[in-house]
Amino acid sequence: MGSKKYYVYILANNHRKVLYTGVTNNLHRRLYEHRNGINEGFTKKYNVHYLMHYECFVSILKAIKREKQIKKWYRHQKDALISKNNPEWKDLTGDIY
Repeated sequence: MGSKKYYVYILANNHRKVLYTGVTNNLHRRLYEHRNGINEGFTKKYNVHYLMHYECFVSILKAIKREKQIKKWYRHQKDALISKNNPEWKDLTGDIY
């Protein structure tokens, strides 16, 4: 049996003006929930469901630490992180399926 994986991810709205950073143990399920407005909250209110960036961890503690680190960053730091690996800011959802 493989080891458990945890993901830190950054979503954007369709104009790439609003960003959301989260952590999950099931990226496919979580993206489905965001895209379909299953959970009330920020991402549903601001239509934030395009995957711009994600990182994989084998430790939930490291994933949570990274999520908290990114959430403290200024917007230009988040933009730089996304642009480094996704310079066109394309939706990466299709890449993980």
